[in-house]
Amino acid sequence: MINITLPDGTIKEVEKGTSAMDVAKEISEGLARNVLACEVNGEVWDANRPLNTDCSLTLLTWQNAKGKETMWHSSAHLMAEALEAIYPNIKLAIGPAIENGFYYDIDLGEETISSSDFPKIEKMMLELARQKNEFIRKEISKKEAQKYFEEKNDEYKLELIEGLEDGNITFYSQGQFTDLCRGPHIPNTSFIKAAKLLNIAGAYWRGDENNKQLTRIYGITFPKQKELTEYLELLEQAKLRDHRKLGKELELFAFSQKVGQGLPLWLPKGAALRERLENFLKVAQKKAGYEQVITPHIGSKELYVCSGHYQKYGADSFQPIQTPAEGEEFLLKPMNCPHHCEIYKTKPRSYKDLPIRFAEFGTVYRYEQSGELHGLSRVRAFTQDDAHIFCTQDQVKEEFIKVIDLVLYIFKTLSFEDFTAQISLRDKNKPEKYIGTDENWDKAENAILEATKEKDIKTIIEYGEAAFYGPKLDFMVKDALGRSWQLGTIQVDYNLPDRFELEYTGSDNKQHRPVMIHRAPFGSMERFISVLLEHCAGNFPLWLTPDQVIILPISEKFHDYAQKVLNILNNYDIRGLIDERAEKAGRKIRDAEVSKTPYIIIVGEREENEESITIRKHGGQDLGSMKVNDFVKIINTEINNLIGFNN
Repeated sequence: MINITLPDGTIKEVEKGTSAMDVAKEISEGLARNVLACEVNGEVWDANRPLNTDCSLTLLTWQNAKGKETMWHSSAHLMAEALEAIYPNIKLAIGPAIENGFYYDIDLGEETISSSDFPKIEKMMLELARQKNEFIRKEISKKEAQKYFEEKNDEYKLELIEGLEDGNITFYSQGQFTDLCRGPHIPNTSFIKAAKLLNIAGAYWRGDENNKQLTRIYGITFPKQKELTEYLELLEQAKLRDHRKLGKELELFAFSQKVGQGLPLWLPKGAALRERLENFLKVAQKKAGYEQVITPHIGSKELYVCSGHYQKYGADSFQPIQTPAEGEEFLLKPMNCPHHCEIYKTKPRSYKDLPIRFAEFGTVYRYEQSGELHGLSRVRAFTQDDAHIFCTQDQVKEEFIKVIDLVLYIFKTLSFEDFTAQISLRDKNKPEKYIGTDENWDKAENAILEATKEKDIKTIIEYGEAAFYGPKLDFMVKDALGRSWQLGTIQVDYNLPDRFELEYTGSDNKQHRPVMIHRAPFGSMERFISVLLEHCAGNFPLWLTPDQVIILPISEKFHDYAQKVLNILNNYDIRGLIDERAEKAGRKIRDAEVSKTPYIIIVGEREENEESITIRKHGGQDLGSMKVNDFVKIINTEINNLIGFNN
């Protein structure tokens, strides 16, 4: 007999060899019908795989992110089976699940596939799904695996097998299809009720531009047709909210091939918007006891060797900068934290000085593959709203709570109301993955758990997802379309204080290591703005929007009065412009609506005579005529309600 511990703490005693599906059936037949996979001691398994030792068990359904991931991985296999049935001479490379759906990279040989072929592939997928074929796992020797794919003349699978250790190789089969795969998979194909192929693109084998270009087909599946329909409607809405489209229309940012891929150029309106975001956070940080620092865009290679970032990012980053001095090398900085460690070391520190909080809007550089670049959300140069807190072990919980408060304030101000905090803890069964003592890990993990409990925020716990240097808390935010984004992270770090030999003098007059907390509420300015753009569809909060008002004189003779109104507004730090084009008022109003300017001010003969203005709010709401000073009060009240101070 073995003991199975369920998430609620219930312990079930079952026979050795019992599967997670058996456990699910014992709980409820209804539950069992929805189980896609399971999590055993933090590792995702097939639901039908035998359990042979005591373990913790979580049953995964479509409602779990890892359940979705398992289904989409299985769907990649189903698509591959359909493709082989229609195009028998193709060769298959890799087919993983991704954030929304899956893809498979294929060598088509002499065949050609376009989006016009998608309907017949989808039809074949659903025909195969209805066969209810089980996904069968088979452990296989390296020699057998090589023989199988040699007979299929598949050089891609053979190359993958070459890098695997004998004894750790598994095949998965469903119906007439077999693939090299670690798994896990859903119990059978019948869970897949709706399928849609979304896109076709080129992709180099193993992401190397020196290798052959393959064909990548993207798709997505659902357990109900209704969910697919809703998802496709969401995609249409997402196209309208695409931050690349909105960024161009609102003149916020641009890219230039001459400047280089993934290197954004901030246009005047975008730079002003970004500056307001930075100032907003700087004010909040100052109140929270942070000190602003500035560090260079480059650093000695030795700095990043010491921090470990060279080992982590060196091969995939910009190459070292050679100077005229022999043997001297610099790197574009991939992270700000090593620089902050050196700032900490500029003078002796005492326990009385702690906590010390250094903050910086620091630009960092990483050489992302060209195929992975995507507008502002994936770039090669980005600015982190970085801060590093150096504190004692006893201060970790209190500092964590303060950072959570800061993150919640930002989310509330920017209307990110639906979020979950993911607590990433270590896998205690794999201590070799982590540095630091068990005692310190226990303290840090308990501090995070207690802090999130005290703040009463919605959390999920992921075991095995901690960084090697410490546990962390990531904020997963849903936008207006229900899409999930990671915004904001807090991490506990024992690694860098050790590597840089950071110390403080304790109350016992002995030297101690501080604990380092990394935090970035926005994450990066570029990615945050891309998410914010799509979340609000370009309708920024009034305090943040590039132009708060646009003044429309109904003819040229009222330009002077329009300028007088704008001057008054500018005196109250209200941003705006005048549309002096020789266009009809209706056209000007339509253009102002497209530009998403929050308030449209119309001035003509009546307004000039009465020294008033006529107000129209974005979206078509008429506020009528009023004095300029009354309008200023409306603006200031709205801003104060949003952020609690006049920006």
